[in-house]
Amino acid sequence: MQDFTFTDSIRREADAAVCSWLATGSAEGVPNVSPKELWQIFDDKTLIIANIASPVSMRNVRATGRACVSFIDIFRQKGYKLTGHAAYISGTDDQFGALAAPLRTIAGDAFKINGVFKISPHHAAPIVAPSYAIHGATEEDMIAQSRETYGIA
Repeated sequence: MQDFTFTDSIRREADAAVCSWLATGSAEGVPNVSPKELWQIFDDKTLIIANIASPVSMRNVRATGRACVSFIDIFRQKGYKLTGHAAYISGTDDQFGALAAPLRTIAGDAFKINGVFKISPHHAAPIVAPSYAIHGATEEDMIAQSRETYGIA
């Protein structure tokens, strides 16, 4: 397994995305996916996600230590899927304050952060809508189509 480091491309896509999805599996192999709106790249090797109301994700990460995170720019329909090791840092853990601080900056007083999912990816794969390959769409085409679909002038 190669040593993973976030690339500039992954960082740009993460900055362009508004929401991410955390996929986990239980010890019995039952899949779970949940949207996450408070997340960010913490350092060169770590992605952090706030646990606001995710008891199933928390239980699964504690049981398996694995996760997959996906994020896309909904207008361009491009992003990344990251897979790797996951740990759950509770509000009473020594690491919690340092990990939660940047997420609190994003959240303000809107959400209570109960814990932090600490993701250490070992693999990243680009996500690109099929229209790019099948229809030869450009980013401008995808943005225009998305704006029309979502009713945004």
